[in-house]
Amino acid sequence: MKAVRFHSYGDPDVLVHEEADRPQAGAGQVVLRVVGAACNPVDASLRAGFVREVFDLAMPHVPCYDVAGVISEVGEGVGDWSVGDAVVAWLPIPGPGAAAEYAVAPAEALAAAPRTGEAADAAALPSVALTAWQALFEHAGLKAGQTLLVNGAGGAVGGYAVQLAAQAGASVTATASAGSQDRVRSYGAERVVDYTVTPLREALAGQQFDVVLNLVFLSDPDELAKLVDLVVDGGVFANTVPPGLSATERGVRNMQVFGRSDAAQLTELVRRVDAGELKIHVAERRPLSELRAVHEELAAGKLPGKTVLLP
Repeated sequence: MKAVRFHSYGDPDVLVHEEADRPQAGAGQVVLRVVGAACNPVDASLRAGFVREVFDLAMPHVPCYDVAGVISEVGEGVGDWSVGDAVVAWLPIPGPGAAAEYAVAPAEALAAAPRTGEAADAAALPSVALTAWQALFEHAGLKAGQTLLVNGAGGAVGGYAVQLAAQAGASVTATASAGSQDRVRSYGAERVVDYTVTPLREALAGQQFDVVLNLVFLSDPDELAKLVDLVVDGGVFANTVPPGLSATERGVRNMQVFGRSDAAQLTELVRRVDAGELKIHVAERRPLSELRAVHEELAAGKLPGKTVLLP
């Protein structure tokens, strides 16, 4: 089969589109014929070796841990799934990913794929929507009637966070550039701040929120700390992008969010997609052979948004 792999850590040019052995299903696993694989910023960090202390990758490594596919083989002990089932999953990050014609997945990570929309686009759902769900409801405990600021709502996690929070009855303020403002507003944000025009603290002077969800990498700890000023006393500051803050004051709960695969939660998210309650946004679909170029554009800040790779 064709796959994109890297044999050593490095720049995007270590990604090679090449022949690889087709995986086989072990106990508790299935093999998927990949329909779509989604690229995430973390994929670039994994490829570069920035997080090798956390994720020890076996080489050569197949990237992309978000997948939509059709089961082609079922391993021993898998009773809930059959050949031909369309599924989505957040694959284990250290294991082989979905940037290939076929991928292996633990059965416990699977959820039935959405019945609506483009089949490949469902790959843009698992890890980012789960991270948004867990950040809002498990970490921040967001409830109806509360106020929420989503910093970085134009990105994939942010788009789902705005939708889920608005559906939960929260009042949502979001930051987004001009290119994504209309989409973020359509998701239920009551106010959208263009951070490229007006600095966030200036635009929101005098305002505070029950929950602030930060999805933007801020290399300056002082800038990150200033976001906490936008949280009410006793509120929640949830940050998904390391490094986080070591401490906060005024009783503000400081939550560093690391998403995880959860098939039950993913099943609920798929249900919302099929019900028309949750929109999947894909900026572009590209051939798997262009994954190196996608990583180059990601590094240069030129990727237009969520990208799905087609085998």
